[in-house]
Amino acid sequence: MANFREIVFASSDKAISKKIQQQVKVGQLRKIAPRIYTSNLADEPKKIVLRNWYIILSHLFPGAILSHRSAIEGKPVDNQIYLTYSSARNVQLPGLTVHLLKGFDKEIGTVLFFENLYRSAEPRAYLENMEQTRNTSGFPKILPRDMLESKMEAIIRTRGENELNKIRDDARGLLSALEMEKEFEHLSKLISALLSTQPARILNSDVAKARAHGEPFDPDRITLFNLLYDELAGNDFKNYRDSNVTNKSYHCFAFFESYFSNFIEGTEFAVSEAKEIITTETPLPERDEDSHDILGTYQIVSNQKEMRILPESAEHLLGLLRNRHEILLRARVSKKPGQFKDLNNRAGDTEFVDWKLVAGTLKKGYQWYTLLQDPFARACYMMFLISEVHPFLDGNGRIARVMMNAELTSKGMSKIIIPTVYRIDYLDAIRKLTRKREASTYIRMLTRAYAFSASIYGEDLEAIEGYLKKCNAFEASEQYILKFK
Repeated sequence: MANFREIVFASSDKAISKKIQQQVKVGQLRKIAPRIYTSNLADEPKKIVLRNWYIILSHLFPGAILSHRSAIEGKPVDNQIYLTYSSARNVQLPGLTVHLLKGFDKEIGTVLFFENLYRSAEPRAYLENMEQTRNTSGFPKILPRDMLESKMEAIIRTRGENELNKIRDDARGLLSALEMEKEFEHLSKLISALLSTQPARILNSDVAKARAHGEPFDPDRITLFNLLYDELAGNDFKNYRDSNVTNKSYHCFAFFESYFSNFIEGTEFAVSEAKEIITTETPLPERDEDSHDILGTYQIVSNQKEMRILPESAEHLLGLLRNRHEILLRARVSKKPGQFKDLNNRAGDTEFVDWKLVAGTLKKGYQWYTLLQDPFARACYMMFLISEVHPFLDGNGRIARVMMNAELTSKGMSKIIIPTVYRIDYLDAIRKLTRKREASTYIRMLTRAYAFSASIYGEDLEAIEGYLKKCNAFEASEQYILKFK
Protein backbone atom coordinates (compact mmCIF):
# COMPACT_ATOMS: atom_id res chain seq x y z
CA MET A 1 0.00 0.00 0.00
CA ALA A 2 2.27 2.76 -1.21
CA ASN A 3 1.33 6.46 -1.16
CA PHE A 4 -0.88 6.23 1.91
CA ARG A 5 -3.16 9.05 2.82
CA GLU A 6 -2.32 10.35 6.28
CA ILE A 7 -5.54 8.82 7.65
CA VAL A 8 -6.48 5.21 6.92
CA PHE A 9 -9.67 3.62 8.27
CA ALA A 10 -10.25 0.01 9.20
CA SER A 11 -12.34 -1.92 6.70
CA SER A 12 -14.83 -4.77 6.81
CA ASP A 13 -13.27 -5.99 3.59
CA LYS A 14 -11.01 -8.85 4.68
CA ALA A 15 -8.40 -8.24 1.98
CA ILE A 16 -8.06 -4.55 2.84
CA SER A 17 -8.06 -5.31 6.56
CA LYS A 18 -5.27 -7.88 6.11
CA LYS A 19 -3.20 -5.44 4.10
CA ILE A 20 -3.60 -2.77 6.83
CA GLN A 21 -2.42 -5.22 9.48
CA GLN A 22 0.61 -6.11 7.36
CA GLN A 23 1.51 -2.44 7.06
CA VAL A 24 1.15 -2.00 10.80
CA LYS A 25 3.44 -4.97 11.37
CA VAL A 26 6.23 -3.62 9.15
CA GLY A 27 5.93 -0.11 10.62
CA GLN A 28 4.33 1.67 7.68
CA LEU A 29 1.08 2.33 9.57
CA ARG A 30 0.24 2.82 13.23
CA LYS A 31 -3.05 2.84 15.10
CA ILE A 32 -4.00 6.15 16.75
CA ALA A 33 -7.62 5.48 17.72
CA PRO A 34 -10.18 2.67 17.37
CA ARG A 35 -10.43 1.81 13.65
CA ILE A 36 -8.18 4.76 12.73
CA TYR A 37 -4.61 4.38 11.45
CA THR A 38 -2.05 6.81 10.11
CA SER A 39 0.95 6.68 7.81
CA ASN A 40 2.47 9.58 9.76
CA LEU A 41 4.90 7.95 12.17
CA ALA A 42 6.38 11.16 13.54
CA ASP A 43 3.64 13.53 14.74
CA GLU A 44 1.59 13.16 17.90
CA PRO A 45 -1.80 11.47 17.35
CA LYS A 46 -3.69 14.54 18.61
CA LYS A 47 -2.04 16.75 16.01
CA ILE A 48 -2.90 14.28 13.27
CA VAL A 49 -6.53 14.02 14.40
CA LEU A 50 -7.01 17.78 14.61
CA ARG A 51 -5.46 18.24 11.18
CA ASN A 52 -7.85 15.68 9.67
CA TRP A 53 -10.90 16.18 11.90
CA TYR A 54 -13.43 16.65 9.09
CA ILE A 55 -12.23 13.51 7.25
CA ILE A 56 -12.46 11.48 10.44
CA LEU A 57 -15.90 12.75 11.46
CA SER A 58 -17.31 12.24 7.98
CA HIS A 59 -16.19 8.60 8.08
CA LEU A 60 -17.10 7.76 11.68
CA PHE A 61 -20.48 9.54 11.73
CA PRO A 62 -21.90 9.60 8.19
CA GLY A 63 -24.86 11.95 7.87
CA ALA A 64 -23.92 13.87 11.04
CA ILE A 65 -24.46 17.64 11.12
CA LEU A 66 -21.99 20.18 12.39
CA SER A 67 -24.47 22.01 14.62
CA HIS A 68 -25.08 24.57 17.36
CA ARG A 69 -21.94 26.62 18.10
CA SER A 70 -19.81 24.37 15.85
CA ALA A 71 -21.98 25.25 12.84
CA ILE A 72 -21.10 28.91 13.31
CA GLU A 73 -17.46 28.40 14.32
CA GLY A 74 -16.93 25.86 11.52
CA LYS A 75 -14.15 23.98 13.29
CA PRO A 76 -13.18 22.43 16.63
CA VAL A 77 -12.64 25.02 19.35
CA ASP A 78 -10.74 24.13 22.53
CA ASN A 79 -10.41 20.61 21.06
CA GLN A 80 -14.20 20.09 21.13
CA ILE A 81 -16.94 19.93 18.54
CA TYR A 82 -20.72 19.38 18.44
CA LEU A 83 -22.52 17.15 15.95
CA THR A 84 -26.22 16.40 15.63
CA TYR A 85 -26.52 12.66 14.94
CA SER A 86 -28.78 9.62 15.24
CA SER A 87 -27.71 9.04 18.85
CA ALA A 88 -26.40 11.05 21.79
CA ARG A 89 -23.04 10.35 23.40
CA ASN A 90 -19.53 11.73 23.74
CA VAL A 91 -16.67 10.19 21.78
CA GLN A 92 -13.09 10.81 22.83
CA LEU A 93 -10.43 10.87 20.14
CA PRO A 94 -6.81 11.92 20.60
CA GLY A 95 -6.96 15.71 20.97
CA LEU A 96 -10.68 15.94 20.13
CA THR A 97 -13.90 15.47 22.09
CA VAL A 98 -16.92 14.85 19.86
CA HIS A 99 -20.26 15.75 21.46
CA LEU A 100 -23.02 13.86 19.64
CA LEU A 101 -26.52 15.27 20.07
CA LYS A 102 -29.63 13.37 19.01
CA GLY A 103 -31.65 15.52 16.64
CA PHE A 104 -33.19 16.15 13.25
CA ASP A 105 -31.74 14.68 10.10
CA LYS A 106 -29.54 16.22 7.46
CA GLU A 107 -32.44 17.12 5.16
CA ILE A 108 -33.68 20.04 7.24
CA GLY A 109 -31.90 23.39 6.95
CA THR A 110 -28.42 22.04 6.28
CA VAL A 111 -25.68 22.31 3.67
CA LEU A 112 -23.09 19.75 2.66
CA PHE A 113 -19.83 20.35 4.50
CA PHE A 114 -17.48 17.51 3.49
CA GLU A 115 -18.33 14.16 1.88
CA ASN A 116 -20.76 12.57 4.42
CA LEU A 117 -20.60 15.44 6.89
CA TYR A 118 -23.20 18.25 6.88
CA ARG A 119 -23.48 21.64 8.56
CA SER A 120 -26.45 23.60 9.84
CA ALA A 121 -27.03 26.51 7.48
CA GLU A 122 -27.14 29.94 9.13
CA PRO A 123 -30.92 30.05 9.82
CA ARG A 124 -30.85 26.67 11.57
CA ALA A 125 -27.54 27.41 13.30
CA TYR A 126 -28.84 30.62 14.84
CA LEU A 127 -32.01 28.86 15.99
CA GLU A 128 -29.90 26.14 17.60
CA ASN A 129 -27.85 28.76 19.41
CA MET A 130 -31.03 30.22 20.88
CA GLU A 131 -31.75 27.03 22.82
CA GLN A 132 -32.09 27.45 26.57
CA THR A 133 -29.60 25.05 28.08
CA ARG A 134 -27.83 24.49 31.35
CA ASN A 135 -24.06 24.55 31.15
CA THR A 136 -23.08 21.15 32.49
CA SER A 137 -19.57 21.37 31.08
CA GLY A 138 -16.91 23.97 30.55
CA PHE A 139 -17.75 24.04 26.84
CA PRO A 140 -21.50 24.57 26.29
CA LYS A 141 -23.08 23.67 22.97
CA ILE A 142 -24.33 27.21 22.31
CA LEU A 143 -22.16 30.28 21.82
CA PRO A 144 -21.92 32.77 24.70
CA ARG A 145 -24.53 35.46 24.20
CA ASP A 146 -22.11 38.35 23.62
CA MET A 147 -20.19 36.30 21.05
CA LEU A 148 -23.42 35.37 19.26
CA GLU A 149 -24.50 39.02 19.15
CA SER A 150 -21.10 40.01 17.77
CA LYS A 151 -21.44 37.41 15.01
CA MET A 152 -24.84 38.78 14.07
CA GLU A 153 -23.59 42.37 14.15
CA ALA A 154 -20.78 41.31 11.81
CA ILE A 155 -23.39 40.07 9.32
CA ILE A 156 -24.94 43.57 9.25
CA ARG A 157 -21.53 45.22 9.03
CA THR A 158 -20.17 43.08 6.22
CA ARG A 159 -23.27 41.93 4.32
CA GLY A 160 -26.02 44.39 5.22
CA GLU A 161 -29.26 44.46 7.20
CA ASN A 162 -31.18 42.63 4.49
CA GLU A 163 -29.01 39.57 4.96
CA LEU A 164 -29.82 39.36 8.68
CA ASN A 165 -33.50 39.78 7.89
CA LYS A 166 -33.21 36.98 5.33
CA ILE A 167 -31.76 34.68 8.01
CA ARG A 168 -34.80 35.45 10.17
CA ASP A 169 -37.22 34.81 7.29
CA ASP A 170 -35.52 31.52 6.41
CA ALA A 171 -35.49 30.48 10.08
CA ARG A 172 -39.23 31.08 10.22
CA GLY A 173 -39.63 28.52 7.44
CA LEU A 174 -37.90 25.84 9.54
CA LEU A 175 -40.09 26.20 12.63
CA SER A 176 -42.58 23.42 12.04
CA ALA A 177 -39.95 20.88 11.01
CA LEU A 178 -37.51 21.69 13.82
CA GLU A 179 -40.12 22.44 16.51
CA MET A 180 -38.19 25.54 17.63
CA GLU A 181 -40.91 28.17 18.05
CA LYS A 182 -39.50 29.52 21.32
CA GLU A 183 -36.01 29.70 19.85
CA PHE A 184 -37.33 31.64 16.88
CA GLU A 185 -39.07 34.11 19.19
CA HIS A 186 -35.77 34.79 20.97
CA LEU A 187 -33.91 35.07 17.66
CA SER A 188 -36.46 37.48 16.19
CA LYS A 189 -36.29 39.77 19.24
CA LEU A 190 -32.51 39.79 19.10
CA ILE A 191 -32.47 40.70 15.41
CA SER A 192 -35.05 43.43 15.98
CA ALA A 193 -32.92 44.91 18.77
CA LEU A 194 -29.86 44.91 16.52
CA LEU A 195 -31.84 46.64 13.79
CA SER A 196 -33.19 49.19 16.30
CA THR A 197 -36.82 48.19 15.79
CA GLN A 198 -37.09 46.97 19.40
CA PRO A 199 -35.43 48.21 22.62
CA ALA A 200 -31.70 47.46 22.87
CA ARG A 201 -31.79 46.57 26.57
CA ILE A 202 -31.80 42.84 25.78
CA LEU A 203 -28.36 43.14 24.11
CA ASN A 204 -25.19 42.20 25.99
CA SER A 205 -22.18 42.89 23.78
CA ASP A 206 -20.68 46.36 23.30
CA VAL A 207 -20.57 46.03 19.52
CA ALA A 208 -24.25 45.03 19.36
CA LYS A 209 -25.34 47.83 21.68
CA ALA A 210 -23.39 50.37 19.63
CA ARG A 211 -25.06 49.11 16.47
CA ALA A 212 -28.52 49.36 18.03
CA HIS A 213 -27.83 52.93 19.18
CA GLY A 214 -26.75 54.01 15.71
CA GLU A 215 -22.99 54.18 16.43
CA PRO A 216 -21.55 50.93 15.03
CA PHE A 217 -17.78 50.51 15.26
CA ASP A 218 -15.02 48.31 13.86
CA PRO A 219 -14.34 45.70 16.57
CA ASP A 220 -11.00 44.60 15.08
CA ARG A 221 -9.70 48.17 15.22
CA ILE A 222 -10.95 48.55 18.79
CA THR A 223 -8.94 45.46 19.74
CA LEU A 224 -5.92 47.06 18.09
CA PHE A 225 -6.40 50.35 19.94
CA ASN A 226 -6.70 48.44 23.20
CA LEU A 227 -3.41 46.69 22.43
CA LEU A 228 -1.65 50.02 21.81
CA TYR A 229 -3.12 51.45 25.01
CA ASP A 230 -1.79 48.50 27.01
CA GLU A 231 1.69 49.00 25.58
CA LEU A 232 1.68 52.76 26.21
CA ALA A 233 0.13 52.59 29.69
CA GLY A 234 2.84 50.22 30.88
CA ASN A 235 5.79 52.44 29.94
CA ASP A 236 7.51 55.54 31.23
CA PHE A 237 8.60 57.99 28.54
CA LYS A 238 11.09 60.82 28.46
CA ASN A 239 9.36 64.06 27.62
CA TYR A 240 11.18 67.01 26.02
CA ARG A 241 10.25 70.56 26.92
CA ASP A 242 9.64 72.80 23.91
CA SER A 243 12.62 75.08 23.28
CA ASN A 244 10.69 77.10 20.71
CA VAL A 245 8.80 79.20 23.22
CA THR A 246 8.87 82.55 21.42
CA ASN A 247 6.29 83.36 18.78
CA LYS A 248 8.98 83.54 16.08
CA SER A 249 10.68 80.26 16.99
CA TYR A 250 7.33 78.47 17.22
CA HIS A 251 6.50 79.72 13.72
CA CYS A 252 9.89 78.60 12.39
CA PHE A 253 9.31 75.10 13.73
CA ALA A 254 5.77 75.15 12.33
CA PHE A 255 7.14 75.96 8.88
CA PHE A 256 9.21 72.77 8.75
CA GLU A 257 6.46 70.82 10.48
CA SER A 258 4.11 71.80 7.65
CA TYR A 259 6.76 71.27 4.98
CA PHE A 260 7.66 67.73 6.04
CA SER A 261 4.08 66.69 6.85
CA ASN A 262 3.07 67.50 3.28
CA PHE A 263 6.23 66.10 1.70
CA ILE A 264 5.62 62.74 3.36
CA GLU A 265 2.20 62.60 1.67
CA GLY A 266 3.62 63.37 -1.77
CA THR A 267 3.04 67.14 -1.82
CA GLU A 268 6.63 67.95 -2.68
CA PHE A 269 8.09 71.44 -2.89
CA ALA A 270 11.58 72.84 -2.70
CA VAL A 271 12.13 74.55 0.65
CA SER A 272 12.48 77.87 -1.16
CA GLU A 273 9.10 77.38 -2.84
CA ALA A 274 7.44 76.52 0.47
CA LYS A 275 8.97 79.66 2.03
CA GLU A 276 7.56 81.78 -0.76
CA ILE A 277 4.10 80.27 -0.39
CA ILE A 278 3.98 80.76 3.37
CA THR A 279 5.68 84.14 3.64
CA THR A 280 3.53 85.66 0.87
CA GLU A 281 0.43 83.58 1.70
CA THR A 282 0.07 83.21 -2.06
CA PRO A 283 -0.23 79.85 -3.86
CA LEU A 284 2.06 79.10 -6.78
CA PRO A 285 -0.17 79.59 -9.86
CA GLU A 286 0.76 76.27 -11.44
CA ARG A 287 0.19 74.32 -8.17
CA ASP A 288 -2.76 75.99 -6.52
CA GLU A 289 -4.19 73.02 -4.60
CA ASP A 290 -0.79 71.74 -3.41
CA SER A 291 0.13 75.26 -2.29
CA HIS A 292 -3.07 75.52 -0.30
CA ASP A 293 -2.25 72.21 1.40
CA ILE A 294 1.00 73.75 2.66
CA LEU A 295 -0.80 76.93 3.70
CA GLY A 296 -3.64 75.09 5.38
CA THR A 297 -1.30 72.89 7.41
CA TYR A 298 0.82 75.85 8.42
CA GLN A 299 -2.23 77.89 9.39
CA ILE A 300 -3.16 75.20 11.93
CA VAL A 301 0.26 74.19 13.31
CA SER A 302 1.59 77.76 13.64
CA ASN A 303 -1.39 78.82 15.75
CA GLN A 304 -0.39 78.12 19.37
CA LYS A 305 -3.89 78.82 20.64
CA GLU A 306 -5.38 76.31 18.22
CA MET A 307 -2.69 73.74 18.97
CA ARG A 308 -3.45 73.87 22.68
CA ILE A 309 -7.03 72.72 22.11
CA LEU A 310 -7.57 69.07 23.01
CA PRO A 311 -10.75 67.00 22.66
CA GLU A 312 -12.82 67.16 25.85
CA SER A 313 -15.31 64.49 24.80
CA ALA A 314 -15.86 62.00 22.02
CA GLU A 315 -18.23 64.40 20.26
CA HIS A 316 -15.71 67.22 20.64
CA LEU A 317 -13.07 65.01 19.02
CA LEU A 318 -15.26 64.56 15.94
CA GLY A 319 -15.92 68.28 15.69
CA LEU A 320 -12.25 69.17 16.18
CA LEU A 321 -11.22 66.79 13.42
CA ARG A 322 -13.77 68.18 10.99
CA ASN A 323 -12.86 71.81 11.73
CA ARG A 324 -9.13 71.23 11.28
CA HIS A 325 -9.67 69.18 8.15
CA GLU A 326 -11.78 71.97 6.65
CA ILE A 327 -8.90 74.40 7.11
CA LEU A 328 -6.31 71.94 5.84
CA LEU A 329 -8.05 70.97 2.58
CA ARG A 330 -10.17 74.02 1.91
CA ALA A 331 -8.89 74.25 -1.69
CA ARG A 332 -9.69 70.62 -2.53
CA VAL A 333 -13.46 70.73 -2.87
CA SER A 334 -13.59 67.25 -4.40
CA LYS A 335 -12.12 65.84 -1.17
CA LYS A 336 -15.04 67.27 0.84
CA PRO A 337 -13.09 69.30 3.42
CA GLY A 338 -14.58 69.10 6.88
CA GLN A 339 -16.69 66.02 6.09
CA PHE A 340 -16.04 62.42 7.04
CA LYS A 341 -15.57 60.10 4.08
CA ASP A 342 -18.56 58.63 2.26
CA LEU A 343 -16.47 56.05 0.41
CA ASN A 344 -14.03 53.46 1.70
CA ASN A 345 -10.32 54.12 1.26
CA ARG A 346 -7.20 52.01 1.33
CA ALA A 347 -3.43 52.24 1.06
CA GLY A 348 -1.76 49.26 -0.61
CA ASP A 349 -3.04 46.13 1.13
CA THR A 350 -4.45 48.07 4.08
CA GLU A 351 -8.17 48.78 3.98
CA PHE A 352 -9.15 51.41 6.51
CA VAL A 353 -12.27 51.57 8.65
CA ASP A 354 -15.51 51.34 6.70
CA TRP A 355 -16.99 54.79 6.15
CA LYS A 356 -20.20 53.83 7.97
CA LEU A 357 -18.17 52.93 11.09
CA VAL A 358 -15.97 56.04 11.30
CA ALA A 359 -17.81 58.00 13.99
CA GLY A 360 -18.50 54.98 16.18
CA THR A 361 -14.91 53.72 15.95
CA LEU A 362 -13.46 57.15 16.79
CA LYS A 363 -15.80 57.50 19.77
CA LYS A 364 -15.00 54.02 21.06
CA GLY A 365 -11.27 54.53 20.51
CA TYR A 366 -11.44 57.83 22.38
CA GLN A 367 -12.16 55.92 25.61
CA TRP A 368 -8.58 54.61 25.90
CA TYR A 369 -7.15 58.01 25.01
CA THR A 370 -8.83 59.52 28.09
CA LEU A 371 -7.13 56.95 30.34
CA LEU A 372 -3.60 57.91 29.28
CA GLN A 373 -1.83 60.59 31.32
CA ASP A 374 1.65 60.97 29.79
CA PRO A 375 1.73 63.63 27.01
CA PHE A 376 3.90 61.53 24.69
CA ALA A 377 1.74 58.43 25.27
CA ARG A 378 -1.41 60.43 24.46
CA ALA A 379 0.26 61.85 21.34
CA CYS A 380 1.28 58.36 20.17
CA TYR A 381 -2.19 57.01 20.72
CA MET A 382 -4.03 59.92 19.11
CA MET A 383 -1.86 59.88 16.01
CA PHE A 384 -2.46 56.17 15.43
CA LEU A 385 -6.17 56.40 16.21
CA ILE A 386 -6.73 58.97 13.45
CA SER A 387 -4.33 57.33 11.01
CA GLU A 388 -5.89 53.90 11.44
CA VAL A 389 -9.51 55.04 11.15
CA HIS A 390 -8.63 57.28 8.17
CA PRO A 391 -11.86 59.27 8.60
CA PHE A 392 -11.48 61.53 5.54
CA LEU A 393 -11.14 61.04 1.80
CA ASP A 394 -7.74 62.76 1.92
CA GLY A 395 -5.44 64.52 4.38
CA ASN A 396 -5.63 61.80 7.05
CA GLY A 397 -1.91 61.55 7.73
CA ARG A 398 -1.53 65.31 8.08
CA ILE A 399 -4.53 65.59 10.40
CA ALA A 400 -3.23 62.67 12.46
CA ARG A 401 0.10 64.46 12.97
CA VAL A 402 -1.69 67.73 13.78
CA MET A 403 -3.67 65.94 16.50
CA MET A 404 -0.50 64.30 17.79
CA ASN A 405 1.35 67.58 18.10
CA ALA A 406 -1.59 69.34 19.73
CA GLU A 407 -1.19 66.87 22.61
CA LEU A 408 2.43 67.95 23.04
CA THR A 409 1.94 71.71 22.56
CA SER A 410 -0.85 71.73 25.15
CA LYS A 411 1.62 70.49 27.76
CA GLY A 412 4.55 72.67 26.69
CA MET A 413 6.42 69.76 25.11
CA SER A 414 8.32 69.69 21.83
CA LYS A 415 6.24 68.84 18.80
CA ILE A 416 7.27 65.98 16.51
CA ILE A 417 8.47 66.33 12.93
CA ILE A 418 8.75 63.33 10.60
CA PRO A 419 11.57 64.32 8.21
CA THR A 420 11.77 62.93 4.68
CA VAL A 421 14.70 60.65 5.54
CA TYR A 422 12.56 59.03 8.25
CA ARG A 423 9.51 58.48 6.06
CA ILE A 424 10.10 54.75 5.44
CA ASP A 425 10.71 54.06 9.14
CA TYR A 426 7.55 55.97 9.99
CA LEU A 427 5.30 54.20 7.48
CA ASP A 428 6.77 50.75 8.14
CA ALA A 429 6.21 51.11 11.89
CA ILE A 430 2.56 52.05 11.36
CA ARG A 431 2.06 49.11 8.97
CA LYS A 432 3.66 46.76 11.47
CA LEU A 433 1.23 47.85 14.14
CA THR A 434 -1.73 47.61 11.75
CA ARG A 435 -0.89 44.28 10.18
CA LYS A 436 1.17 42.41 12.77
CA ARG A 437 -0.26 43.94 15.94
CA GLU A 438 3.25 44.95 17.07
CA ALA A 439 3.18 48.22 19.00
CA SER A 440 6.78 48.36 20.24
CA THR A 441 8.27 49.27 16.84
CA TYR A 442 5.75 52.08 16.40
CA ILE A 443 6.52 53.50 19.84
CA ARG A 444 10.30 53.27 19.29
CA MET A 445 9.94 55.02 15.93
CA LEU A 446 8.04 57.97 17.44
CA THR A 447 10.40 58.09 20.44
CA ARG A 448 13.34 58.66 18.11
CA ALA A 449 11.42 61.23 16.04
CA TYR A 450 10.52 63.00 19.31
CA ALA A 451 14.15 63.17 20.46
CA PHE A 452 15.23 64.46 17.04
CA SER A 453 12.49 67.09 16.91
CA ALA A 454 13.42 68.38 20.37
CA SER A 455 16.87 69.23 18.99
CA ILE A 456 15.36 71.66 16.45
CA TYR A 457 15.10 75.21 17.71
CA GLY A 458 15.80 78.77 16.61
CA GLU A 459 14.32 81.92 15.11
CA ASP A 460 16.01 81.78 11.73
CA LEU A 461 14.67 79.55 8.96
CA GLU A 462 18.00 79.39 7.12
CA ALA A 463 19.90 78.34 10.23
CA ILE A 464 17.36 75.62 11.03
CA GLU A 465 17.46 74.47 7.42
CA GLY A 466 21.23 74.16 7.66
CA TYR A 467 20.92 72.05 10.80
CA LEU A 468 18.32 69.81 9.18
CA LYS A 469 20.60 69.25 6.19
CA LYS A 470 23.37 68.11 8.54
CA CYS A 471 20.89 65.63 10.02
CA ASN A 472 20.05 64.28 6.50
CA ALA A 473 16.45 65.35 7.13
CA PHE A 474 15.73 66.21 3.48
CA GLU A 475 17.24 63.03 1.98
CA ALA A 476 14.78 60.70 0.25
CA SER A 477 17.20 57.85 -0.48
CA GLU A 478 17.25 54.82 1.82
CA GLN A 479 21.05 54.95 1.92
CA TYR A 480 20.80 57.91 4.35
CA ILE A 481 19.86 57.74 8.01
CA LEU A 482 18.61 60.39 10.40
CA LYS A 483 21.61 61.82 12.29
CA PHE A 484 21.45 64.13 15.31
CA LYS A 485 23.07 64.56 18.70
